Amino acid sequence: MSYYFVIVGTQDNPLFEYEFGTSKAGGDGQARFPEQAQHMNQFIVHSSLDIVEEVQWGTGQMYLKCIDRFFNNYVSCFLTGGNVKFMLLHQPPSSSVSSATNPRSSTSTIATNPTSPQTEEAVRAFMLEVYESWVKAIMSPFYHVNMEVRSPVFRQRVAAAGRKYL
Repeated sequence: MSYYFVIVGTQDNPLFEYEFGTSKAGGDGQARFPEQAQHMNQFIVHSSLDIVEEVQWGTGQMYLKCIDRFFNNYVSCFLTGGNVKFMLLHQPPSSSVSSATNPRSSTSTIATNPTSPQTEEAVRAFMLEVYESWVKAIMSPFYHVNMEVRSPVFRQRVAAAGRKYL
């Protein structure tokens, strides 16, 4: 499965972007988005912000689960207390989509079903670990609200969380 993770600031500006693939079930950690669709990731996530703004006031939760679907792309969201949004676009491999819709399929791994409870729990754990790293990063006296995060340590921690949970 391929992932595109972005942190969106309070002014709907991207603060951090990271693209990666699954490390579970023999994955190599490389994103496998189709070449012609890679540039669409930002647009898909940005279009999901309207749905986030509608859903965030209807629930008291920080983790909003899978909030949007665009063709074979699923968008999950996590909100911080400062209204910064962690958005994760995940796309299952095209060969596993047919097995995910097959009711007789006995596999329920993260890669085969992006809306399964196991996947939702893995995404939630990933978001919580990234949130911990986010809080540590923004506590720096050199960080200002809605400033892009360029810390290589933060990028490494996001990558490590992706390898650990997704």
